[in-house]
Amino acid sequence: MSDATIAKPARFRPATEESPATRWALIAVSFAGLAILVLAPLIAVFVEALADGIAASLKSLTSPDARGAIRLTLTIAAISVPLNAIFGIAAAWFITKFDFRGKAFLITLIDLPFSVSPVVAGLCIVLMFGANSAIGGWLVAQGYPIVFAMPGIILATMFVTFPFVARELIPVMIEQGRAEEEAALTLGASGWRTFRTVTLPNIRWALLYGVLLCNARAMGEFGAVAVVSGKIRGQTATMPITIEMLYQEYLSVAAFSLAGVLALLALVTLLLKTALEIRHADQLAATHRH
Repeated sequence: MSDATIAKPARFRPATEESPATRWALIAVSFAGLAILVLAPLIAVFVEALADGIAASLKSLTSPDARGAIRLTLTIAAISVPLNAIFGIAAAWFITKFDFRGKAFLITLIDLPFSVSPVVAGLCIVLMFGANSAIGGWLVAQGYPIVFAMPGIILATMFVTFPFVARELIPVMIEQGRAEEEAALTLGASGWRTFRTVTLPNIRWALLYGVLLCNARAMGEFGAVAVVSGKIRGQTATMPITIEMLYQEYLSVAAFSLAGVLALLALVTLLLKTALEIRHADQLAATHRH
């Protein structure tokens, strides 16, 4: 039998290797989807905001309603994000450092805001703390209303953003284990010193990552806040709510100008998140192992 009649074995190709045409097709589909769903709407926002010129856009942002909405949104984020960071650290510490019955149920409760509609969350807050409830009626009588006031907005924002910090910290703290903390306690360190010098340095990048995600979600929340705020101009109308109100009143330039500011804040958060991922990829890798 001649060598010419011997069939040449087929070249081995790894299961994950695709042809160049397939790779380029997948890349093109991905970029097309991003362009249609993300880039085009984002560009449209800024085009509409500048439809009457930069001067008209800046003038709309200096109106009392716009300034009040921006100030309120930043205030809500400045209050709710640090509180969620504290609660997230406490929840992650409790779940990862102690063994107890019901741990899986507690983790499920932490994930609950991911599955519950923000509108439902807002309605729950109204039912619990509204003027017609026992607690809410007493607080209103004392001069401390929750619903249709800043405390209600803070509660709603904290509810929808609570899982972000905890879910970023739990995988990291599980992987690190308890050995370092136990060694520090054995050497005589107090609980607070152990947390400050051992635990916190180990989770700092995952914590910052979770805080950035939490902040982005807090500034853009609409559903829950719309239910509990009452949409009072200059008092309880955040940026997303004010944008909706201006758009319904056919004030397109004002609405899209404020939407542009909100989009810029989101882009800044995204850039910080990307820079964090690039610079500290190894430390953040554990957060994606769940």
